[in-house]
Amino acid sequence: MLFTNSLLPRIRVHPCYPWLINFRVPLACVHEYCNVHVTVKASENVNKVSGALLESRLAAKLRDLLEEVGWLQGWSVEVNPAPFDHVFDIRAHIPLLHGNSAELWVECKELPRPSRFPYVKLQNHFSEGKRSTRVPVLAAPFISPRMAELCQKHGWSWFDLAGNCQLNVPNVFLIERTGKHPVHESPMPQVNLGTREAGRVVRTLLAAPNATRRWTQRDLAQQCTPRVSIGLVNKVVAYLREQAFLEHHTEGGFNLYDPVGLLVAWREAYRFDRHQRQGYFTIKQGRKLHETLSLLDASSRGYVAYGVFSSAEFQAPHVRQPKIWLYAAAEQLELVAKALEAKLVDSGENLVVLIPDDLGVFAWREAKEGSLACTNPVQTYVDVFQSGGRGQEAAEALLEQNLKPAWRTCGLNL
Repeated sequence: MLFTNSLLPRIRVHPCYPWLINFRVPLACVHEYCNVHVTVKASENVNKVSGALLESRLAAKLRDLLEEVGWLQGWSVEVNPAPFDHVFDIRAHIPLLHGNSAELWVECKELPRPSRFPYVKLQNHFSEGKRSTRVPVLAAPFISPRMAELCQKHGWSWFDLAGNCQLNVPNVFLIERTGKHPVHESPMPQVNLGTREAGRVVRTLLAAPNATRRWTQRDLAQQCTPRVSIGLVNKVVAYLREQAFLEHHTEGGFNLYDPVGLLVAWREAYRFDRHQRQGYFTIKQGRKLHETLSLLDASSRGYVAYGVFSSAEFQAPHVRQPKIWLYAAAEQLELVAKALEAKLVDSGENLVVLIPDDLGVFAWREAKEGSLACTNPVQTYVDVFQSGGRGQEAAEALLEQNLKPAWRTCGLNL
C-alpha cells in the first residue's frame, strides 16, 4: 500500500508480507503521519555540529523516522560504541517476519562531498535459513540533491537532520520525504553553471565528440567557443570534480564521468529566457522553406541554425509542431528575413527566431548535407526542456534516443 505526498512521507509495503497487506490507515490518520497540508520547517536551529554530538542528533532523527512506520516493532537504534572500529557510526536493527531482520548501517558526515562518496558494499548474510539484510545509509546535517542522486545510483539510503530522507529496505519498505527546510545553511555553490562562460565549458565537455577525451584545463579553455579564460576553466573544473561529474584520469588530466548528471545540473541552472525571441510570418513553407534555409548555412558563417523544437525534430523525432525555430546572431537577422521573405508579427507567427544571449549556442553544431545545421543535441536538450509546452517530453526523447546512445558509442558507461 502507498501513502504519498510530493513533499512528505511515502511508505511502500511489499506484498510478500501478509501482516503488512492487512495494514490499513484511515484517511484521517494520514494527516497525523504526514501533515499533508503543511510544509513543515524544522524548528531546530543548529549552526554547526560534529563528532559525537552530530551522531547523537542523527540517531535521534533516525528514531523519529522509524517511529512514523507504526507497524515496525521491536527495532533499536544505537551509536557505535567502538568508534575506532569504523564499521558504522549508527546501527538500526529492525526485526522482520520469520526471524529475518534488517540493519541500517549509517555513516555520518558533517559535510558529505560527492567526489568522496563512500562506495562501501555491505554483504547480506544468511544463517539457518534466516536472512539479515544490511542497508548502507548516509546521514548528514544537509544532503544536497546531487548527494541524494549519488546515493540512489549506488544503492545507498540517506537522511538529514531536517528529516528529509530516502530509507529503503528492499522488499520491505521505502520511506521518502523531501521539502523540509534544512537545519543547516547549505554551502553556496562555488560555480554558477547558468552563466555564459560556464555554459561554454559544460557544452564542450558534453558534446559527443569530446565525451571520452582526456582533458587538461588549457586544452579545455582553447576548445570552448567563444574562448574562456584559463582561470574560469580552473574554477568550473574544480567544482565539477568536487560534484563527481568529472574524474581524474590515470594518465593525468581529467575526463567526463557522469554526463547525464552534468547535463541535468546544467539544465537546472540554464536560462532559456535570456535569449531574445522574435516572431515572423513567412509565406514559404515545407520543402521550399528548408531548401532556402540550407543556402544560409554558408552565407551566415555558421551563425544561423535550427534550434529548439526544429532541431529536436531532426535529432529525435517525437513532438511535432507547426513552427520553425531558428537561432540567428543579431547581425544575421536581416539576411534571414530577406531570404525567407519573412515579416515581423505580433501574433500568428510561423517562424520563431531566437537572438542568442551567447554565441556559444552555435558551438559543436550538427551539420547535415543539404540542410541548415542544427544546434548540438546537448544545446537542443536544455532549450526544449526550458521552453514550456511539451518541451520536457521532447527533451526526454532526445536524451534516450540521441544523447545516451551517442555517449555509449563513445565508450561511456551510463
